[in-house]
Amino acid sequence: MKTVLIYYPFSLAAERNSGSKLRPYEMHQAFLRWGAKEGVDVLLIAGTSAEREKQFQELRSQGKLDDVWFCYMENQTIPLWLTDPGHRPQRPFVDRDVLRYLKARNVPIGVFYRDVYWKFPDLYPLRGWKKAAMQMMYRWEERFYERYCDVIFLPSLEMGTYVAIRRPMVDLPPGGKQKPFQRFGTAKQPLNAIYVGGINNADYGLLLLLEAIRLANRRKPLVSLTVVCRKDEYERQPLAVKEELAALQVRVEHVSGEALDRLYAEMDFAFIPRRRSEYNDFSVPVKLVDYLSSGLPIVATACSAQKRLIEADGYGVICDDNPSSMAEAIAKMADMLEECRLRIEQTFMAKHSWEARVEKVKETLVGGLR
Repeated sequence: MKTVLIYYPFSLAAERNSGSKLRPYEMHQAFLRWGAKEGVDVLLIAGTSAEREKQFQELRSQGKLDDVWFCYMENQTIPLWLTDPGHRPQRPFVDRDVLRYLKARNVPIGVFYRDVYWKFPDLYPLRGWKKAAMQMMYRWEERFYERYCDVIFLPSLEMGTYVAIRRPMVDLPPGGKQKPFQRFGTAKQPLNAIYVGGINNADYGLLLLLEAIRLANRRKPLVSLTVVCRKDEYERQPLAVKEELAALQVRVEHVSGEALDRLYAEMDFAFIPRRRSEYNDFSVPVKLVDYLSSGLPIVATACSAQKRLIEADGYGVICDDNPSSMAEAIAKMADMLEECRLRIEQTFMAKHSWEARVEKVKETLVGGLR
């Protein structure tokens, strides 16, 4: 039986309430399902540096690492040496020891490199010497992956411009979860649309979305909007924004999990109204695949990475990040809704499930080798 190693230089989160916490869990679970189907033994090393060292030594002494087929690892949003509690590494050399051991045995290694927000001064909150020290550690991390890894997996190909690692780069955006696709009937106007996400930053595009809804509905009611956000973010909104939400009869909810899935079942399509920026152009929001997993076509702004994913298979309508363009996209969606739904149902899970991401990792690192 072939053996695959998953290496996470951090502890898996018990509460997976963000993309950075959700992804490692979903990839591990997808690897386990894939391994069971393909007859591959999937091993996991994860936890604090002390826990990783213990697991590594145990697996090594048991001979389970003698013939590893390939290794998939991920980083975090902080350098891998600082992921222990208190950011003080208990075993600072364990990651080097593990990867050096694998490289000595010619094991192909691919790392998912999560983010480069630290390269954007307006996004990275640290200042002064702390910022300089952390950025130096991030650069060390890039050099570390360049030395030990064969492939760099990224959320999008567009992000590669900002990654200073001289290794082949392959896109590996978030994966979709298998859900029962809704068997939609003929949509009736006004259409039900949903936005899920942050509302506390102009880049998220709430005000853009509200003005687009106003324009789309000025002749006749074309769309009814539901906004799902954190309760504390809604409560901190200015009175003018709350009044605008009320005037447009926007339904505001604070739900997640199964309650959110039930809400998706009431919807016809979804929005990603993010303002275009250098950073937003290469990021891929988790809610994009969450919408598509629920069978919902998307009206989204033309941020490069999400535009490419949506347009490649006809999963929605792309618009500029201004109200008039988005209002036109809403009208266009009303005409294309059935076509987009069908394309999502026919192709999305085959191309974009977490299992499809695992297959891409395997094909990238070892090709068609059995």
